Amino acid sequence: MTDSRYLKRTIVKEEIDSRYLGEKRTLRIYLPPGYNELLSYPVVYCQDGEEFFNFGRIATTANRIILDEGAEPFIIVGVQVDVSVRTQEYAPFGNRFKAYTACFAEEIIPYIEEKYPVRRSPQERLLAGDSLGGSVSLHLALLYPDLFTRVISLSGAFYSASQEIYAAEEDLSWLSIWMIVGLQETAFEADTGTYDFVQLNRDTRDLLEKRGALVSYREKDGHHQWGFWQKELPEALLYYLQES
Repeated sequence: MTDSRYLKRTIVKEEIDSRYLGEKRTLRIYLPPGYNELLSYPVVYCQDGEEFFNFGRIATTANRIILDEGAEPFIIVGVQVDVSVRTQEYAPFGNRFKAYTACFAEEIIPYIEEKYPVRRSPQERLLAGDSLGGSVSLHLALLYPDLFTRVISLSGAFYSASQEIYAAEEDLSWLSIWMIVGLQETAFEADTGTYDFVQLNRDTRDLLEKRGALVSYREKDGHHQWGFWQKELPEALLYYLQES
């Protein structure tokens, strides 16, 4: 049974009006136990924000690792996505990719940093995503290295179009990425085809390491679903947020 302390969560809903996307975008903001506007906090920005909260149970996990496992208190911002246009926003070949990444970096980040006491160094802004959310998180870091240097990727959908972009980079020594993929993800049927996610992640790890990135990589038994990723979130978050 889940400890009741972990279920007492403060989650605020916000909405921004994006000129890049030409629409409103919903944000969910988790505030940690003991939240105090006079303090400052690291921040985790999640793609597929609604799923991170509903299926990943990231708020409950955050409470637990803050209260019991030595994580520094942090804020979470979940960015909602319309699944019908998700590939168009998250994949580099999508017709909304440029608008979405611009919205994320140039509208969402300033909005959060004006309204909440989040830290503004690249090392204390984390990007997190599953599947295509993992790959767009890495693309955001490459597009805006002055904003983001740390990425959590859960079974990243690192298709060939993404790998070509990563391969064109020369020096990624500033980048740190935590990666995991499930060993049962060798024939996953996505909306653009069937993919071997294990091989895609291995190839991406190699591309990044050859360019100097710090890659923390693991493979475990698991499928391409939240039942797998939810169990791995505590380790991923603690990798970057454990107090020394």
